[in-house]
Amino acid sequence: MKPYYEDTKSGIQIFLGDCRDILPHLPKVDLVLTDPPYGLGARMQGGTWGSAEKYTDLRSWDVRPAQDVLESILCRSWTAIIWGGIYYTLPVSRCWLVWDKRNAVHTMADCELAWTNFERPVKRFSWPVGIHHFGHPTEKPIELFSWCLAFVPNAQTVLDPFMGSGTTLRAAKDLGRHAIGIEIEEKYCEIAAKRLAQEVLQL
Repeated sequence: MKPYYEDTKSGIQIFLGDCRDILPHLPKVDLVLTDPPYGLGARMQGGTWGSAEKYTDLRSWDVRPAQDVLESILCRSWTAIIWGGIYYTLPVSRCWLVWDKRNAVHTMADCELAWTNFERPVKRFSWPVGIHHFGHPTEKPIELFSWCLAFVPNAQTVLDPFMGSGTTLRAAKDLGRHAIGIEIEEKYCEIAAKRLAQEVLQL
């Protein structure tokens, strides 16, 4: 199976396609860090931001993954961080990660939650909602994902089966980790590949 993009020096790979088809061909990893579709596309109607043109394609692909897909993803690693975990059927967790969106407007959520299988207390990260720098309508701040990676300092290989514009992979590369991304939309694979072609950033 040939990657869409590969940087052998950094140990970064991108695969274009449906994660259900690609996951069985991949080795186990040290950490799954991902932000799957939440299935909220049809509800994106709040104010002017919800009706913006940039959210048009979100409504077409924002379909919540089936339970068997989530289970197959969790089987790829002993450690996992799943953003939007409240929208899925996942095991009871003691540790949720909270993104406190300190500049959120009143029509948006003040926080976003990630499910983990960590045995530790709930943790919070306060960071503003940013601009979608790379063209993906639900792009997460790279600072947020760098914070996530810090919880598993020994994770040398990270998997993101819903890669989007490549924030997980970019954060992993900046921290000297190997990473594998899977994305079904080619335009986002191209965006991610361009981000990853840059030199390592100083976080």
